[in-house]
Amino acid sequence: MCGIAGIVNLNSEPATLVVLKKMTDAIAHRGTDGDGHFIDENVGIGHRRLLFVDKTASSYQPMVTNNGRYIISFDGEIYNYRELKAELQSLGYIFHSKSDTEVLLNAYAEWNEKCFEKLNGMFALAVYDKSEKKLCIARDRYGIKPLYYYWGRNSFLFGSEQRAILAHPSSKKEIDLEGLLEYFTFQNFFTDRTLLRGLKSFPAGCYAFLNRQGNFRIHRYWDYDFHEPEFPESKEEYDEELDRLMRQAVNRQLTGDIEIGAFLSGGMDSGSIVALASMQIPNMKTFTCGFDLNSASGLELAFDERSRAEYMSYLFKTEHYEMVLKSGDMERAMTKVAVQIEEPRVGQSYPNYYAAQLASKFVNAVLCGSGGDELFGGYPWRYHQALGCPDFESYIDVYYKYWQRLIPNSTLEKLFLPVQESVSHIVTRDIMRSVFPKSRRAPATPEDCVNNSLYFEAKTFLHGLLIVEDKLMATHGIEGRAPFLDNDVVDFAMKIPVSLKVKDFNSTILDENDMIAKRDFKKSNDGKHILRSVMSKYIPDSVSKAEKQGFSAPDASWFKGDSIEYVKRKLWDDKYPIYEYLDKKTVHSVVEEHLRGEHNRRLFIWSVLSVGEWMSEIL
Repeated sequence: MCGIAGIVNLNSEPATLVVLKKMTDAIAHRGTDGDGHFIDENVGIGHRRLLFVDKTASSYQPMVTNNGRYIISFDGEIYNYRELKAELQSLGYIFHSKSDTEVLLNAYAEWNEKCFEKLNGMFALAVYDKSEKKLCIARDRYGIKPLYYYWGRNSFLFGSEQRAILAHPSSKKEIDLEGLLEYFTFQNFFTDRTLLRGLKSFPAGCYAFLNRQGNFRIHRYWDYDFHEPEFPESKEEYDEELDRLMRQAVNRQLTGDIEIGAFLSGGMDSGSIVALASMQIPNMKTFTCGFDLNSASGLELAFDERSRAEYMSYLFKTEHYEMVLKSGDMERAMTKVAVQIEEPRVGQSYPNYYAAQLASKFVNAVLCGSGGDELFGGYPWRYHQALGCPDFESYIDVYYKYWQRLIPNSTLEKLFLPVQESVSHIVTRDIMRSVFPKSRRAPATPEDCVNNSLYFEAKTFLHGLLIVEDKLMATHGIEGRAPFLDNDVVDFAMKIPVSLKVKDFNSTILDENDMIAKRDFKKSNDGKHILRSVMSKYIPDSVSKAEKQGFSAPDASWFKGDSIEYVKRKLWDDKYPIYEYLDKKTVHSVVEEHLRGEHNRRLFIWSVLSVGEWMSEIL
C-alpha cells in the first residue's frame, strides 16, 4: 500500500516541490516509510511509500528507467511480477531491485498501455514519458486501488485520495449536487462523480493519456463479461478447476517481506481464504469484530458471528483476536470514518474501520473475502427481482426500484426540495442504465438476467466496498488483499453457468418462453452453490451450508435505542450543514418512521449522518 499524487500545469508554469509535497503529505498515512518527488518542468509526480517488497533504496519511488525516459509512481501489488520479470529479462532488460515496481515500469517501457492487460494484481499508477511529454494514469481491473483526478485552473491533478488533490491551491470544495442526488438514490456512486464538483473517480479497468496539448482521453482495457458458456463442462470439471484456481490465488497473494493475517468474519468467503492460507502460514493471525447485542432485536440478534469465527480459528489453528463493538463505538467513529472514506459508499462502514484498527496492531496486510458474493452469485434474492423481465428496459425498471436503497423516489423528491431546481433535470434511472455497455443490453433468457445482475453488482456494489476497504485499511497503515479477485479466478468465474452458482436454478422456470419464476429465492444459502461445494472440503458444513449474513452491526436497534440521543442531537440541529441541501422536515419524517418501527431506515440514517459529518469537517 502506498499513495500517489501529481500535477501537470497546462499553462507551462513550473511545478513546485512545495505544492507537490503538500499533496503527498496529505496522504502520508498511506505510506509512513517516507516520500519521494520528481519534477520535470511543468510536471510533478509524488509518492508516499510503504515498503512490502524489497525494502532497499533501489525500490524507492518515483522510479526512473535506466535510460531516464519513463518515471513511475505506483500504489498496489503485482502478484505475477516474477513471471513478467523473467519475460522482460529474456528481452534484454536489466533489473536493479527485487521490487514489482521496477518490473511494472519496464513492462510499460516495453509494451506501453498494453502492459495493463498483463498485470495480475491491484494498482493505481502514473507513468510520465519525458520524451513525448505525455502522462499516463491507470487503475486495476476491479478498482481495488482508488484513483481521482481534477481539472483545476490551468492544471491537471491526480491522487490516490481526494485529500491529495484538495491540498493543491487550484482545487475548490464545492458540493456536486448531482453527485449528492446519485448517492441518496443508490447509497453509492454509479458514475465517476463524487460529492465534490469536478473531482472525479477514475474508472476501474481503464487508462488515460494526457499529452502536452492538454488532450485527455480515457480508454478501457478490461471489463467484466459474465456469460453462459457455449459448451459447458461437467460440474466435476468446474469443481476441480475452481479448487485449483482458489489455492493458486491465495498462494500468489502470500508475497512480500511482511506478516500477513486475515479477516475471519465467521462466513464462508473469509473462512475459505483462511482455510487455504493457514496451510501455508503456521499460526496465522486472524481478526473478527463482533457486536454487543444487549439492545438488539429481531433479525439483528443473529448479527454476531464470533462463535463461528472462533470455531474456524480452532480448526485452522490460527492466532485469533476479537473486538466487540457497542453503540458508543459507532458514535465515536462516525466522523473519522466519514472523513477517511471521503465519499460515502454502500452500507455502514465503521465495523470495517475497527476491524482494520485491530489487525494493524499485529500485521502489515490482511487477506479479505471481497468478491466472493459478486462473482459466484451470493445474492439470489436480488437477481430474482428481475428474473422474468422480457427485455432490457423492463429489467432496468424492476432492478432500479429494488436498488433505491434508502428511500422511495417520491420521498427523494421531497428530500431535495432546497436544491430542486439544480437537480430536476437528473433522471436517476438513466444513471443505473448507463452502468451497462450496449453489448449487455439485451436479456433474452433467465440466465442473461442473472448475468446482467452479476455484472451490475460487480461494477457498482463491489466497487464501492473495495473503496471503503482500501481507505479504512490505509487509515491504519495496512494493506488489504482479495484472493477472489485474482485474474484467473475472475476469468473462470465469469463463464461458470448460472445453474452452478444459484441452487436449483434450472427448476425455477415454468415456461421458458414467458420466463415465469417458479420459486422465490429468499433463502440466502441458495447462492454460491459451486463455491460452497468446492470449499466444503476445507471448511465445516456449519459454515459452507449456512445462510449468508453480511458484515452488519445491529444499527437498526441502536438508532432506536442506545444511540437515539446521538441521532437526535445531530439531525435535530438546525445548523447541521447538510440542511443547506436536504429538507430538514423530510429527514425528520423518515427518521421518525424508523423510530416508530414502520420502516427500517438504518441505511438512510447512517447516510445522512455520514454526509453531514463529512461536510462539517471538509467544507
